[in-house]
Amino acid sequence: MATAPAPLSLSASTLPARLRAAAVPAGARGRQPRRGRMVVRAKIREIFMPALSSTMTEGKIVSWSAAEGDRVAKGDAVVVVESDKADMDVETFHDGIVAAVLVAAGESAPVGAPIALLAESEEEVPLALAKAKELSNGQPQQAAAPAPVEDAVAATPPSPPPTPAAAPAAVAAGTKGIASPQAKKLAKQHRVDLAKVTGTGPYGRITPEDVEAAAGIQPKPKPAAVAAASPTVAAPSAAAVPQAAVLPPVPGATVVPFTTMQAAVSKNMVESLAVPAFRVGYPIVTDKLDELYEKVKPKGVTMTVLLAKAAAMALAQHPVVNASCRDGKSFTYNSNINIAVAVAIDGGLITPVLQDADKLDIYLLSQNWKDLVKKARAKQLQPNEYSSGTFTLSNLGMFGVDRFDAILPPGQGAIMAVGASKPTVVADKDGFFSVKSKMLVNVTADHRIVYGADLAAFLQTFAKIIEDPESLTL
Repeated sequence: MATAPAPLSLSASTLPARLRAAAVPAGARGRQPRRGRMVVRAKIREIFMPALSSTMTEGKIVSWSAAEGDRVAKGDAVVVVESDKADMDVETFHDGIVAAVLVAAGESAPVGAPIALLAESEEEVPLALAKAKELSNGQPQQAAAPAPVEDAVAATPPSPPPTPAAAPAAVAAGTKGIASPQAKKLAKQHRVDLAKVTGTGPYGRITPEDVEAAAGIQPKPKPAAVAAASPTVAAPSAAAVPQAAVLPPVPGATVVPFTTMQAAVSKNMVESLAVPAFRVGYPIVTDKLDELYEKVKPKGVTMTVLLAKAAAMALAQHPVVNASCRDGKSFTYNSNINIAVAVAIDGGLITPVLQDADKLDIYLLSQNWKDLVKKARAKQLQPNEYSSGTFTLSNLGMFGVDRFDAILPPGQGAIMAVGASKPTVVADKDGFFSVKSKMLVNVTADHRIVYGADLAAFLQTFAKIIEDPESLTL
């Protein structure tokens, strides 16, 4: 009785899936845990390239935390992968031995592709290595699949005996005995009966060479040279098409390929061109905001946080500016106000997100912002920390830039570009002049969901908060 289940589990594992249920006794079908223990599971598992963000299509291996031969446990970080936004540790879901690394550090692989093989025990390592060899051999096989096509193309030049017929430029379809105009002219000159001439051209067409051969005239090297020159001319012309599409390199220039992050930024910027955007500028007096900043600066509050908080409070009163259009057929009112702030990092640009910025005070926002910037510069942001923004803020005021336009990120309704606050001569309603600090704010918005009046009303509210900033500290 004790030995009965053993052969059952082995035989059931080798049967097709649809027959396994029939191989298990009826009384044992309800006992799922026991049946699960009896099933023989795979001994070799693949570690796949994960999708670390919604826009990620391929990942680059930064480094392997586990080397070949290392034993790892479920939850251990085995590899660091560079996505389009950050470097992230990737954990394994199983215990085992890293038998083979399929994608080395510095190389890239598409999402879902195997990057390593995990063996359950040391006995399975040779099998994993054999499988790794099969996978590596499988790529050349796929690349060699077009070989028959290449062979067919390579066989085409020697196979056509009617090479001389390639010389005539325009050859129409015909039947045997039909001569080209040049052949008729030569036949008349040399008194050759075309009815007795066998054509060697396409579809039996009589060529000038056929007439000369019938007249006993030795073939001239000229036509042969022309025939040989024909493919020679055709080859450069075919090669010239792709060369014309690529701009020649500038002498002395260095070509640097995009990093994964730069490629993602480039893709997003190209996608943004499909959005019908418009821009509205608004000057704002910042004297009182500057005074508030001097008070809270010692407590770690930055000007960027104050601007983000003010934008969040204005968005709460104008939810359409916080909306987004993703499919071109509808738009979504976002329940949360998440302010994404553009940050320049080494080799790219990223937008960490201050989530629920309208609900948090400026001190908690400042702490969150410091943590986000630190993680962004270390490329350790989690996907929800850079992809959940509903409105973007880009501040170049610290560089002395007085005005600029920002490009609308895909999937968002608006982005605000903030310039530097500078002393400006201002005239009041009575005609008296004074000097006040002013900054120019430009907002780029998606005109499919945000209209001019909506954006103007939002900017008026934002300006009131900036010019009377006490509400920012509440």
